Amino acid sequence: MSPSKGFTLAEMAVAVVILAILLFGAMVPFSTQMDIRNVADTRRTMSSILDAIVGFAQANGRLPCPANGATATGLPGAGIEQLSGNSCSATMGVVPWATLGTPETDAWGRRFSYRVSPVFADSAAASTWATSTPASPANQTQPCVPTPPPAAPTTFALCTLGDIALFTRAASASAPIGSALPLVFISHGKNGYGAWQITGVRLPAPAPGTDEAANVNGNTTATPTGGYSSWAFYSRNPAPAASGCVDPTPPGTPSGSPLCEFDDIVVTLSSSALIARMVAAGKLP
Repeated sequence: MSPSKGFTLAEMAVAVVILAILLFGAMVPFSTQMDIRNVADTRRTMSSILDAIVGFAQANGRLPCPANGATATGLPGAGIEQLSGNSCSATMGVVPWATLGTPETDAWGRRFSYRVSPVFADSAAASTWATSTPASPANQTQPCVPTPPPAAPTTFALCTLGDIALFTRAASASAPIGSALPLVFISHGKNGYGAWQITGVRLPAPAPGTDEAANVNGNTTATPTGGYSSWAFYSRNPAPAASGCVDPTPPGTPSGSPLCEFDDIVVTLSSSALIARMVAAGKLP
């Protein structure tokens, strides 16, 4: 009988290298598939949150106030809207998931940031129909003076406009895609910069002056074409981190520099769409 032959060390090394290459090739598409699935799951969650917000408005005559992102899950007040008296004690926070009965987090396990226009979220007792300063960057134009005013509990009128503007970008120039909006809420995506966690701890903030920073802080202002000064938020195509990047302040012009990192997912609703839903529910005019 001839002696049996095994693999040489060189043959085994080649086999290990080939196996490593195959595994690496399989892992890259899987990671990409996970990213795609997380984005799709988050968008579905955000669609259900928007439905719940509209349902809340139809039942209560106003939009919900934000919840406090710094309150850890399980503690008193977690996920509960911050309504104090006739108005919101904060207009920027996180989606009040407990008040709405919606999921708390996106697919990456982080809470959704949420801003609401005060005129849409205060109580009917406040008797406010138009967005105005000092709660907003500028007074609504044209003014809203409904006659007769809406019946309680509805707290806004057919002519009410919000104080939020949504922008996008082509190259680095910005362009408005929504103005006088009543609300906006945001998933901060895979990088999660600035997002509140379920522990009540916030992740590190994005670089100052970027579109992601505007979406986190909610204190950037801009004036959309034909509109009035509003809180500015951004929704645009994802972009990787880039050295020397620039996100110019609106109106902005192309700078020649790459746009800064962006992977936020942004959902909003126009004032007219919200009012139409209220009319359909018999809550307006």
